[in-house]
Amino acid sequence: MAEILIMPRLTDTMEEGVVASILVKEGDTIKSGDLLAEIETDKATMEWESFVDGEVLYIGVTEGEGVPVNDPVLILGKKGEDISALKAKFGAGNNDSSEPSQKEETKETPKAEVKKEQPKEEESTIKKVDTSSINAVVLRMRKMTDTMEEGVLASWLVKVGDKLKSGDVIAEVETDKATMDFDIYDDGEVLYLAAEEGDSVPIDAPIAVIGEKGADYQALLDADNSSSSPKQETEKEQPKQETQTVATPANNSASSNGNSEGRIFISPLAKKMAEENGYDINQIDGSGENGRITKKDIENFTPLAASSEAKEVSQAPQQAQVEVKAAPAFAQEGTRDEKVSQMRKAIAKSLSASKFTAPHFYLTIAIDMDKAIETRKMLNELSDTKISFNDIVIKSTALALKKHPAINASWQGDTIRYNDNIHMGVAVAVDEGLLVPVVRFAEMKTLSQINKEVKEFAGKAKDKKLQPSDWEGSTFTISNLGMFGIEEFTAIINAPNACILAVGTITQQPVVKEGEIVVGNIMKMTLSCDHRVVDGAVGAAFLQTLKGLMENPLKMLV
Repeated sequence: MAEILIMPRLTDTMEEGVVASILVKEGDTIKSGDLLAEIETDKATMEWESFVDGEVLYIGVTEGEGVPVNDPVLILGKKGEDISALKAKFGAGNNDSSEPSQKEETKETPKAEVKKEQPKEEESTIKKVDTSSINAVVLRMRKMTDTMEEGVLASWLVKVGDKLKSGDVIAEVETDKATMDFDIYDDGEVLYLAAEEGDSVPIDAPIAVIGEKGADYQALLDADNSSSSPKQETEKEQPKQETQTVATPANNSASSNGNSEGRIFISPLAKKMAEENGYDINQIDGSGENGRITKKDIENFTPLAASSEAKEVSQAPQQAQVEVKAAPAFAQEGTRDEKVSQMRKAIAKSLSASKFTAPHFYLTIAIDMDKAIETRKMLNELSDTKISFNDIVIKSTALALKKHPAINASWQGDTIRYNDNIHMGVAVAVDEGLLVPVVRFAEMKTLSQINKEVKEFAGKAKDKKLQPSDWEGSTFTISNLGMFGIEEFTAIINAPNACILAVGTITQQPVVKEGEIVVGNIMKMTLSCDHRVVDGAVGAAFLQTLKGLMENPLKMLV
């Protein structure tokens, strides 16, 4: 069935896209994943991939034209299909003289060929024609960040039967950088959900079907060469394993979430959660289709009270009691494999590339923090904003970078890019790894402004609410582990930056001042440098400037 491809929302703030270049022409055969066009968004020029197979039947835009999000761009389908009704949505009408001949080909030519050459395929051809009349759309996992290869379906915000409008958000998807909203571009009713919460779904794989109530979505999936959903695969391929897992001597009857044969339906994620918590899934009522146990059922389940369990043990045969007593209560070996999150995969990939591509070298310097401590105390007495040492480090570093632009740079292969402004990446630790939101134009901002932004970023990072606009475009990065008591460490460069500054904690040490040994407050900083961009002397000069600002922080205020 011919399908209109609409202008996708390629960034979270995009309202329209400019068609920078069209990479296909009418008559081209397209496969899922092929590039259709380059779209200029509000942030960058991005590639637009097709998520369906077919022939380009009509292109309704021209290069350089601005197209609002969700407006039609082109039509894909089978050669010879009647697309006059779809073209009308572009304002093209149905006056194309080629349409009647296309209709005639559809009616006569394919049938004649099928009868003469491949009679067995006639049924398949008829099936495809029937499927083409189904008023439904397969929704696929889209590429939501530039490095995303798969998405974890963090949570469904809809259920089967819900009626939706274009622009509605149906799910939250965990990408390699953040948890993002998955919105839709079509109207319709939710006919089918193809993934469970917690499932990893590759780019282009189906996640749901929406359309007209009662539409044969399974025929649509089959015709689209889509495999069964994870739910169906689990039920078809592993019935014996599931039955063995849930069977217990104390309960041989069918449970409320199974069937008459004692079979229990449970999603892979729910099954794993039940095993980790030691739950007997015979005791859990499933709320899903056919009584299927879902993640939410596990989360809401309350195990039987310990007293009732003790009673069952006391009533068991004596031999069973002896076996329970003989079981070891400690010193048991065990391992636990946890699935790697999308964020952790991205961190591993980017840091490995940085470490083994950029030749790192390291420069460490010790900072006397006595005056910084005094200045911070004075500022916090005068202001409602409580300035942190990290705020002082960010501001001092930004001003030092202004004096040493060779550090605020990046390797571009044949060129070195020197950045006029300082966009400071600030590493923030979260449960799944590390995120680096960006304080833009840090050299121009006050300590209180920096403090506010960093706190907001930290909160959004922990809630997985950071968006691409929050982490893109850093020119230099700071990683501060001082709050964890780390005295000194080296950090891997956050590509494409040329350098990263690792900041340790403040420690009291004996120092010599005016010929006497006194207690000093010392903080060590280590600069990791990409030797393709920065030489040792250049890095050392930058650290000397930074040291001067940190040891006399009032210089930042004048």
